[in-house]
Amino acid sequence: MKVRKWIDDILFVLLVTLMAVMVLNVLWQVASRYIVRSPSSFTDELARFLLIWVGLLGASYVTGKKLHLAIDILPNKLQGRKERNLTILINILVALFAFFAMVWGGIKLVYITLTLEQISPSLNIPLGYVYLVVPLSGAIIIYYSLANLFEKQESPEEQGKEIF
Repeated sequence: MKVRKWIDDILFVLLVTLMAVMVLNVLWQVASRYIVRSPSSFTDELARFLLIWVGLLGASYVTGKKLHLAIDILPNKLQGRKERNLTILINILVALFAFFAMVWGGIKLVYITLTLEQISPSLNIPLGYVYLVVPLSGAIIIYYSLANLFEKQESPEEQGKEIF
């Protein structure tokens, strides 16, 4: 799946970049507060916004890698068709949640904050741009959930066989 690999690579680079910017930002915040004795006014807000982006895009990334937080008591006890059916149900529920809560709700949130012209106090940017990550992450989670649904799922007997 070339599209999946492409999305994985873009998310990885974006997350590494955002984390690097966040680390540099927090280092500057500490340095300006304790060394220069003149705290920077924008660093707290920028760190908060970067954390939102890293958290939500990170959730999308780990969904694609199938490393997201899960309670695996039931899947570990099931095998074969029952396990596959549970996996299908879980992916459908995740996609539905991502659609209704993140995409639909996120678009409404972005629309409302842009319409009301809410501006961040220190950075003076529209908050709607900060919240764009919510529907974006939701769309990526939906893509990964649907891709997981349509992936060929092999039974344990088929996993060990090689085709020549």
